[in-house]
Amino acid sequence: MGCPLVLFLLNDAVFDLAEGLAVDPVDERRFARLGFDYVVELGCELFAENPMLHRDEPERARRLAWLIASRNVGLNAALFAAPEADCAPELVEPRFAVLPDAVIRQLKSKASKGRLTPVAADKAVWGRMAA
Repeated sequence: MGCPLVLFLLNDAVFDLAEGLAVDPVDERRFARLGFDYVVELGCELFAENPMLHRDEPERARRLAWLIASRNVGLNAALFAAPEADCAPELVEPRFAVLPDAVIRQLKSKASKGRLTPVAADKAVWGRMAA
């Protein structure tokens, strides 16, 4: 169950999904049974617990990104907006996007230079902070 995507934007972090993500064959079979809705629910739970998951636990966040991308081929961006840590998962607002290759590569370039901030990612993709 490979993932054709390479880059994935999760909140304001860009992950390379092709970069050494080792998945045990037993886990891969177990993950194959998980549907997209379940994976989104899992993401909401993880971000409800820690809204900075993508920064605090990058490997865990990268696995979530891989699960999302492998359940909905073509998606390469997800935002899980939690109002605060330890909130109810129902309060986390998930959003998804399919970004053009040039856009996600530009975001990756900004990230590698330490210039990809939540505001920069929002302006480029989500438009949530626009007044």
